[in-house]
Amino acid sequence: MKEFVEEFKEFISRGNVMDLAVAVIVGGAFSAIVNSLVGDLITPLLSLFTGGIDFGHLVVRLGEGAGAAEFHYGNFIQALINFLVISFIVFLFIKGIGKVLRRKKDEAPPTKACPFCAQDIPAAAVRCPSCTTILDEDAVPQNLR
Repeated sequence: MKEFVEEFKEFISRGNVMDLAVAVIVGGAFSAIVNSLVGDLITPLLSLFTGGIDFGHLVVRLGEGAGAAEFHYGNFIQALINFLVISFIVFLFIKGIGKVLRRKKDEAPPTKACPFCAQDIPAAAVRCPSCTTILDEDAVPQNLR
């Protein structure tokens, strides 16, 4: 039992489990922001173009009387708008992160491949740190050869 508990502690303390927990929490908070964005800002703007129709109240009654089934297609339209807005925001977020990562990659020092072990090494290197091959005899001081 003690081994099981230790194994569980190791599993739960791994970075990716904690990252997932943070992502779920942030995702929940993000969902509230997007729902407010759609419900409080975008839907009223769309109602200008649709003649003031509130999508959440669009219903088709499938029968007569108080117990008749209702087809709430307005809720589906609202959910579809939410999905499109969330997708667009995530797209912009991912695109921004990609731009930052590309910029960092462009700022990385230039590298070259060692002709002997094919490892990437700094372009200015005169000796490969992986296989210790001298790449430029003239650049290495005599006492270090």
